[in-house]
Amino acid sequence: MNILFLCTANIQRSKTAEELFQALDKQNIYRSAGLSSKYVAKAGSTLCSEALLEWADKIYVFEQGHIDRISQHTGNAHLSKIVNLNIPDEFQYFQRELVLILLERLPFEYMSPVCPSL
Repeated sequence: MNILFLCTANIQRSKTAEELFQALDKQNIYRSAGLSSKYVAKAGSTLCSEALLEWADKIYVFEQGHIDRISQHTGNAHLSKIVNLNIPDEFQYFQRELVLILLERLPFEYMSPVCPSL
């Protein structure tokens, strides 16, 4: 499954989620991007594109504003794939509290087990 994490600038929340779940789950493909061209340009990070939205089977965002921005640019085309994790922009990259919240909120039915049975 192709899983996309989107936040505002792609430097803290979405980047943490991408790298965390890439390390934990080798069955799915994870990518991340930012939705604000201004902040993405400033940070030198990845900007979300229509191609990335189409690539994704599941899209995780961190705020309602992210959903609003996507629907403003693409209508309802991708809304059925979006889950809002409701994690505010108050965490640093790989901050312990952010990692714990991600592990708690992400539905693991899309991921393979971290330790497969022998």
